[in-house]
Amino acid sequence: KAFLHHTVHLSCYFPNSQDIDVKNLIIFWQKDTKKVLHEVYHGQEKCENLSPEYINRTKVDMAKWTLQLLNAGVEDEGHYKCIIMQKNPEQPKKVIHQSEWSLHIIANYSQPEIAELHSGELKSNGYLNLTCSSSGGYPEPKEMTWLISHENITQNSTAHMDVSQDAVTKLYNVTSKLNIPVPTRRPTNISCLLHLREQLGSLVSVPLGI
Repeated sequence: KAFLHHTVHLSCYFPNSQDIDVKNLIIFWQKDTKKVLHEVYHGQEKCENLSPEYINRTKVDMAKWTLQLLNAGVEDEGHYKCIIMQKNPEQPKKVIHQSEWSLHIIANYSQPEIAELHSGELKSNGYLNLTCSSSGGYPEPKEMTWLISHENITQNSTAHMDVSQDAVTKLYNVTSKLNIPVPTRRPTNISCLLHLREQLGSLVSVPLGI
């Protein structure tokens, strides 16, 4: 997992117990078996085969056998592989090491925020109309729930969540609505809770006091 716009470190740790000269090695990192991120060919970095989206976005540290992928974006999610091949003049090249990873991008959602859709004073026989919104996150969240608390009692309500995805950034914005009779037991606190995926926990709004 890596945070949006951060650097991803793709280690291709190779103990090199035989102390093979890097000039006899071909090392390359690829995504989804098609796109080449970086290639070290007989000790020299080679650019001819790189996919355009990775040009000037990678750095290699051969001391640690690690590639840095800069400014990670949602489109960088996927399956990665590092392959090391040995080539001797008298032998055909052969694969001597492989490493694989699946990359998942994380972007932090904003703290959920409750807004009141009605105006004027609340009437005891009226309805409370609220929305809860959070924006700019990734991946798509799991669900949103409302918590309605008075005294020591808390009611938990899972609500429909409207989800939209930005066409350019691929980040998600979410909104949920709550429409309930005005609470007759005072004071009442209402909060909304955004449940995230990938074991990232939850985000809670500042409670609204009624």
